[in-house]
Amino acid sequence: MNLPSKGRSLPKALFSEIEIEKILSQPLLFGVLGLRDRAILETFYATGIRRTELMNLDIDDVDLTEGVLRVNRGKGNKDRIVPISRRACEWITLYLGKLRMSMARIDTGSALFLANHGKRYSANKQSEMVGRYVKIAGLKRAGACHLFRHATATIMLDNGAELRHVQEMLGHASISTTQIYTHVSRTILAKTYQKSHPSALSTSSIYSANNHESDIPQYF
Repeated sequence: MNLPSKGRSLPKALFSEIEIEKILSQPLLFGVLGLRDRAILETFYATGIRRTELMNLDIDDVDLTEGVLRVNRGKGNKDRIVPISRRACEWITLYLGKLRMSMARIDTGSALFLANHGKRYSANKQSEMVGRYVKIAGLKRAGACHLFRHATATIMLDNGAELRHVQEMLGHASISTTQIYTHVSRTILAKTYQKSHPSALSTSSIYSANNHESDIPQYF
């Protein structure tokens, strides 16, 4: 007998746009290293990439002029190109110009984001850093880096992005993985319903002036 699949659970505790901006504002309270942390947070938010994908980024993987980012060895060992916002590019440019050179060592290599010891910023350290800023922002949420990924997908769908475009950006092998965000993203669905469904567009009501109480069947 084939048992029904459990299906995918919905992301919980999503960040709103206002909450994201509140988190993004925290690193600048912590001196020069906050500049690097802000650039990392902006990259997470702008691209929706995974923490291991961010860890593997090299300097030349980001085209700051064209506004695109190359993800190498993503999930399933697949590469992809994703857009990155001008704001995120500006923060990365500032980090590269003001901080990275002073953090680099002989064995640093071409890694884009460096930890305090001058090597690649590991995935676990990213989670610790993001979680710290979430807490400082006064938001009690489980998880860290992945919550930015969830927020990116949901907000894009809320603002009218097509599902297949979000799938390509997030690097999902199957569109069914991306579809979990359509269950969370109810705002655009509600607006579309109110604008398109005949019942929602109807101006008639059982309590309208054209109807009388006597016209309503008395079943109860």
